[in-house]
Amino acid sequence: MMSEAVVEDYSFEIGVYNEKVREAIKRGERHRQLADSWADIHYIEVKAPNEAKARTKVDRRYPPQQGYVIASVTKSKY
Repeated sequence: MMSEAVVEDYSFEIGVYNEKVREAIKRGERHRQLADSWADIHYIEVKAPNEAKARTKVDRRYPPQQGYVIASVTKSKY
């Protein structure tokens, strides 16, 4: 009988903002699709076994190609 390796997940708080929104605000404009609040950091909580996988999850939901930037990553065991 093979035992499965237990993969522990951690809770990561990831700070994300949108550079395109920040640039629009600096020009005195608004982004066409996103609220001005995306110029500020939004904190997203994800569960993952490591920081790289947590970043991958956030990048899928908030793609860098659309201007999203990960500003911070904080890990805590849950």
